[in-house]
Amino acid sequence: MKTLKTIFIWILSLIFIIIFSIVFFILLSFVQSKLFLPEDYILWIFKFPISRLIFIYELYIIIALLYFVNKNYRELLFILINFSKDFIKNYKTAIIFTFVIFNIILTYAILFNVTVITNNKIIDYTFLSPTGKEYEYNDIAKIDTGVYGKKRYLSFTHSKGDFYYIIELKDGTKIDLNEVDSTDSDIDYRFILENLDKEYVNMDIPKVSSMDNFEYCTEHLDKIYTDKIRNILLNTK
Repeated sequence: MKTLKTIFIWILSLIFIIIFSIVFFILLSFVQSKLFLPEDYILWIFKFPISRLIFIYELYIIIALLYFVNKNYRELLFILINFSKDFIKNYKTAIIFTFVIFNIILTYAILFNVTVITNNKIIDYTFLSPTGKEYEYNDIAKIDTGVYGKKRYLSFTHSKGDFYYIIELKDGTKIDLNEVDSTDSDIDYRFILENLDKEYVNMDIPKVSSMDNFEYCTEHLDKIYTDKIRNILLNTK
């Protein structure tokens, strides 16, 4: 009976984490859309790797849930607190201040981590450029596109079979246009990216494209989407 209760609690905890993640993404997307999206945008990029830092908030929730549902974890936490009580007592204000500042910076970095693509320009928002830096399409120095293979990647990064379409601007800024948060319509972003790619190639922007590892993306995507990826990879002059 105790085992079933434990399993039930963990299932509820997992459901809560999933719901929290969805709500957080929706709230973040809503705030970003209100702050950054012009009426004529066509693609909205939530840039890698800063976008992966959202997992830190999920980690907070996991730690809190472990405290409430796992007695052994709670006892271990009390032991660690007692062991460090002198340090915590002496530096309590500094610890709280550091934690608050860290999370303010973290939230700011995640929020201002957007690139907006319109019909004729690129607007890049960053930690250091919260008002956005504008580029023209002819500011794109080169394009690198392909599919990630079996290489060992770090957690919270890219996986085998992930498509990438990285533009490098003349000032060295790199943006993966495959890290799409949303589009201006119900059309899948790969259809829009295919049209953008045709425009960029027709502008004679240098493009490095590889069909290596293409078969990996066919393992988790429908043919209608992999056909668009294939078209992009084969579209060269």
